[in-house]
Amino acid sequence: MTELNGLKLKVLELLKEDARRTPTLLATLLGVDEQDVRTSIKELEDQHVIVKYAAVVNWDKVDDEKVTALIEVQITPERGRGFEGIAERIYLYPQVKSVYLMSGAYDLLVEVEGRNLREVANFVSEKLSPIDSVLSTKTNFTLKKYKQDGIIFEDHQEDNRLVISP
Repeated sequence: MTELNGLKLKVLELLKEDARRTPTLLATLLGVDEQDVRTSIKELEDQHVIVKYAAVVNWDKVDDEKVTALIEVQITPERGRGFEGIAERIYLYPQVKSVYLMSGAYDLLVEVEGRNLREVANFVSEKLSPIDSVLSTKTNFTLKKYKQDGIIFEDHQEDNRLVISP
């Protein structure tokens, strides 16, 4: 694990809020030299702390039908590798967007994306369930996304009611 200094942590926080911020703007916001910011970003990228810059998209506003499912997977860990080998086998499928090792009633949470319900169902029945270490799966389809990465997708009204105190 990489230990980060204060500047790098601040740069990460600001880029997490908005990855379009330039080193010049970051330097201004942090009150530091622009070259220090550029050096920090380069080091964070080289150390794979910053892995990718991506947009958060509200797909409900786009005419592009996609189905997302969160699949709870119970597995038997492999001797010597634990959950790592099975997780790797699962995350290498192109339909898989995320895989998380979980505590609780299931071991892995797998996020899968497909063009329709049938495509996701086929992935579960033909690719995921047949893996030897997979004991069970439970598929939950996402119906609507309200918030992701701290970003609220819905237009919401502020509560403008008057406070009444006793």
